[in-house]
Amino acid sequence: MRHNFGAGPCILPQEVFKQASQAVLDFKDGLSILEISHRTPEFEAVVDETVKLVKELMNVPSGYSVVLLQGGASLQFSMVPMNLLPQGGTAAYLETGVWANKAIKEVKNFGTANIVASSKADNYTFIPKGYSIPEDSAYFHCTSNNTIYGTEMFELPETSVPVVCDMSSDIMSRVVDVSKYDLIYAGAQKNIGPAGLTIAIVKDEILGKSGRGIPSMLDYKVHIDGGSMYNTPPVFSIYVAMLNLRWLKSKGGVAEIEKENIAKANALYKEIDRNSLFKGTCAVEDRSRMNICFVMENPELEKPFLKFAEENGIEGIKGHRSVGGFRASMYNALPITSVHALIDLMQTFEENHK
Repeated sequence: MRHNFGAGPCILPQEVFKQASQAVLDFKDGLSILEISHRTPEFEAVVDETVKLVKELMNVPSGYSVVLLQGGASLQFSMVPMNLLPQGGTAAYLETGVWANKAIKEVKNFGTANIVASSKADNYTFIPKGYSIPEDSAYFHCTSNNTIYGTEMFELPETSVPVVCDMSSDIMSRVVDVSKYDLIYAGAQKNIGPAGLTIAIVKDEILGKSGRGIPSMLDYKVHIDGGSMYNTPPVFSIYVAMLNLRWLKSKGGVAEIEKENIAKANALYKEIDRNSLFKGTCAVEDRSRMNICFVMENPELEKPFLKFAEENGIEGIKGHRSVGGFRASMYNALPITSVHALIDLMQTFEENHK
C-alpha cells in the first residue's frame, strides 16, 4: 500500500476518484463532464451546489459572496491589492514564508506593502506575535498555513483593519470564524479538489472602493455578478471539488475533520519528539497540522531514511528544496493509518541505527 504525504496536489478520497472517473466517461446521457457546456442547467447546478457547500461547511455569514475563480492563489496576490488598495495606499502584510513574500512583492504595482512583522531572519520557523497594525492600513494580509516551513497561524491579531487571508493549505481543515475576515482566498489543491480552481470568500461591502479601473477578469464583483461564469470556468475542477465537499459533509463537516487532523498531527509530532533520530524545525506553539516538517539529528542519515521510506510505501515526504529534511503533508483525506505507517517506519529506522 502507498501512503501519500505529498504537499502539492491533494490526496482525495477513493470514492471521489471513482465518482469523478465515472463522470469523465458519462456525466449525463453519454456526455463526459469534460465535454459538456458550462452553460447547461446540469453544470449550473454543480456550481450552485459547490458554492452552497462552501457556505455551509464554513458557516459563511450573510453579506459575503463565494466565488469560484482560476489562476491559483498566485493570481490573488495581485487581485487583492488591485481590488482593495487605493492608488498610492498602504496595506499591512505579515511575512511568514515564501508565499507571503510573493504576495508582498505584487503590492508594489498598486501601492505599498508595510511588513508589520516577519520571521524571515529565523527561516520562518515561527509565527510573529505582539505586533501592531496601523489603523490607516487599507487591509491586513496574512497566510494561515505555511506549507514549506510547517507553521500555522491559529489566532488573528486584534485589529479594526479589514483582514485578508491566504488559506490555501489549511482551508476546511479546522473551524474558522469567517466573520473575522473580510476576504479569504484559497487554491483548491490541498483540501478541496484538483488544481485549477480557486475559491474566494468576499465580504461584499469591501469592494468598489479602490478608486481604480480594474480589468474585468480581475474584478471580484464582475465574477460575483456573473455567478462564477464570467468566462468558461474550470468545469472538471469544480465538479471534483463538489464531490469532495460532499464527502467532507458526510464525514460530519469541518468540526469533525478537525478532530481527525489534530489526532494525526499529535501522533506524528509525539514520535518526532520521542525518536532520538529526528527533531522538529518549528516553534512548538506554531506547528502546522497540515505540513509537518522535521530533520534528522544526523544529516547523513536523511538520504538513507528517505530511501527506506520510499521502499516501504511512503510517498512525498522529502522536504522542500529550499529547506531540506522531511515534510509530511497530512491533508483531510489522509487516513490516520497512513500516519501510523510512517511512525512505524521511523521507529524501525531508529532500531536499526542505534
